[in-house]
Formats: sequence, structure tokens, C-alpha cells
Amino acid sequence: MSLKVGKTVEGVVKGITNFGAFVELPGGETGLVHISEVADTYVKDIRKFISEEEHVKVKVLSIDGDKIGLSLKRVRENKEKHVSFEDKMAKFLRESDERQRDLRKNTEGKRGSRDTKAFN
Repeated sequence: MSLKVGKTVEGVVKGITNFGAFVELPGGETGLVHISEVADTYVKDIRKFISEEEHVKVKVLSIDGDKIGLSLKRVRENKEKHVSFEDKMAKFLRESDERQRDLRKNTEGKRGSRDTKAFN
């Protein structure tokens, strides 16, 4: 299969690292979805968005020799143009709740770490 920049193709996630995910494309080529191209929100753990062996649609961003740059979020952007306001609001609230939960969990862990004997 001939890949072209701007084309959307389906592939299979073959590996996940801290900086991105490797996707096997039709024809046996492998491309990288950088962590910044996984979602529109801040991505701390890619595994919350995709998993190995998952079939995904990706957009080809660049082809530089044997390096292929891919994006998941740009495929989703095209789909989200047709999403209703209520669906967008529900997604925002869900992501906001997740962020608040993470913040509370991190803050609570730090509060209990001080030595209380110094204050008694």
C-alpha cells in the first residue's frame, strides 16, 4: 500500500513507550504516534487511551525516509466536527472529573508525609 501524507489508514498498535505508540500499517510498515498526537488533552499515560494489539485509525502526518509520523487525535478531530454540544459537554465533564480525582489523589498523599511529632 502506498502511504501519502494526509491519508487516513487503519493499523495495529504493536508497542507502547513513554513517548508514543508504534503502529503497524498495511504493507508491514511501522509508524510512530507521538504522545502529543494521541489526544487533545494532556496525556500522561498513553495506555489510558490505547492498548497493544488494538486496531486504530491514524492519519499520516509525515514520511521522512523510513520514519512515518502518525496521529490519532487528528482522525478523531474530523469525527468530532459532527458531535453534538451535549456530547462534547459530557466528554468535557468526564475528563474534568478524572483530572480532579488525580489532583486530589496526589495532594492527599503529600499532606500526610510531614512529621507531626515536631508540632506536639
